[in-house]
Amino acid sequence: MRIIISPAKKMNTETDSLPWESLPQFSDEAERLLRCLQSMSYAELKALWQCNDSIANLNYGRVQTMDLRRNLTPAILSYEGIQFQYMAPGVFEDGQFAYIQEHLRILSGFYGLLRPFDGVTPYRLEMRAKLSVDGKKDLYAFWGDKLAQQLCAETDFILNLASREYSKAVSAHLPKSVCLLRYTFGERTGDKVIEKGTMCKMARGEMVRWLARQNITHPEAIKGFDRLGYTYREELSGQDNFVFIKEETKDAESW
Repeated sequence: MRIIISPAKKMNTETDSLPWESLPQFSDEAERLLRCLQSMSYAELKALWQCNDSIANLNYGRVQTMDLRRNLTPAILSYEGIQFQYMAPGVFEDGQFAYIQEHLRILSGFYGLLRPFDGVTPYRLEMRAKLSVDGKKDLYAFWGDKLAQQLCAETDFILNLASREYSKAVSAHLPKSVCLLRYTFGERTGDKVIEKGTMCKMARGEMVRWLARQNITHPEAIKGFDRLGYTYREELSGQDNFVFIKEETKDAESW
């Protein structure tokens, strides 16, 4: 079993808490992407990143001095988004770290596919970025089926906790022999199930934390997830989509 999640835009450098264990599996591809970024002007990079001057200045400086082999941070501690805050890997116990190192994979526009203790450096490159590299029109074409092939070499069952932007870099290339199980974290509004972005990110992180704490390796056991007020709803779920509903919408608004 492998769990795939999205990265976060905001990253940090943390070299004191835990050591990184290995370089990313697609380091050569990351090197090619870095050379492409370094060949671009500040204006070109700002347009690629679609960000303000403050963020552009920070990341432009990073690109110019980036070293993919030194002063690295374990990927699981490098990202700072809501999902990672609710996962809270900084307070994991050894058994939980062992679980995520075996089962968790972080999708990345820059690094491709990361194991939790792969060493990374802060970067800014979303999977949907319109970056032409090696004759490929964008990053989806650049990565092609490489990420799916790597996952297929590891498992025939994938829990998809990634956003659509990232998961389609994998799902488009999976053979029928591999099961991809996705999740809906929603709230009932009349007859509709509505997903709210922030709550979904919180739930994804909380689910990874719960899976690691419970040492879950079988899909049926995932139905027991009940954090943040969510409960599994059999009548709304399907074979390839588990639906968890948070009935009390006022609780979501209080976060």
